Amino acid sequence: MILADKIAKLRKQLGWSQEELAEKLDVSRQSVSKWESANSIPDINRIIMLADIFDVTTDFLLKDENETFENKNQTTQESSLIRVNLAQATSYVQSKLAISSLNTKGVMLCICSVVPLFFFMAMAETNRLNITGDIAAPLGVVSILVMVSIAIHFFIKTNQYDNEIAVIDNEKFELEYGVHSIFKDKLEKFKPKYNTKLSMSIFMFIISFVPVMVVSQFFDGSDVVMLMIILMLFIISAGVYVISPISAEHEAYNAILLDHGEESIKSRRYKRSEQLASFYWPLLTAIYLGWSLWTMNWGITWILWPVGAVFFTALIGLMELFEKDDS
Repeated sequence: MILADKIAKLRKQLGWSQEELAEKLDVSRQSVSKWESANSIPDINRIIMLADIFDVTTDFLLKDENETFENKNQTTQESSLIRVNLAQATSYVQSKLAISSLNTKGVMLCICSVVPLFFFMAMAETNRLNITGDIAAPLGVVSILVMVSIAIHFFIKTNQYDNEIAVIDNEKFELEYGVHSIFKDKLEKFKPKYNTKLSMSIFMFIISFVPVMVVSQFFDGSDVVMLMIILMLFIISAGVYVISPISAEHEAYNAILLDHGEESIKSRRYKRSEQLASFYWPLLTAIYLGWSLWTMNWGITWILWPVGAVFFTALIGLMELFEKDDS
């Protein structure tokens, strides 16, 4: 197979038009057309770029006797690695998003499970809806049990996707030719959306306690404070709804691109920070709510957030220090 045929076949199998390939190479469509019709040959720099884009070796492109498509990182020692094609990688991303959707529903239900309790207690405080304190507490507890049970149901349902994600999450694998380039391109296009929604969710988490803090400064009634707690929980839930799917998609793209079992220093740092954050921030939220509800001094307890943020940064730095010592 000659170079012209290889360029055309690789381009078509990746689903690109001549215009799209030309844009990636910073050349005209006519140049790509001439290469594929064998009317001209790309220079050595373009051949290197083609090899990188198609995720094949330059040796494969230049030697006519090479007919088999091989990933440029493939070696004979790695032949036992599991090969992941485009369909499998795409299915992995979709499964991760489906798992994220189920987990998000479960987490939001857990966060909002105390909303009915606070609502009934607020109504009991103001003698509205003919609800008394003796009725409010049992109704609230029953609501918590029901909502947490539904949340657990969502968490359990995630195991139906175990087979779809097992290879990439648990095994050493290598991507078939072109797959790495496709998902690298997808990740680059996804980053602006990821950064925007990540910023939005962090903003929601930061301002979630503001209504409670403000109301506690100007109103003495515990019923109003409880209603603001409900608002705070809804804002936190909205933040989870925003951040969960984009984090799952971002993690899925990075997991696919870490083929051959290799991890960069940056990716290891990111995973450590993510694991710490998944434990640290829910714990801090629980401490904040417990302290605030115990003292009902919301104008003071908010100080936990800036202190907690600084402490989280210090923990990240300490983890990096231990990593250097281990190295």
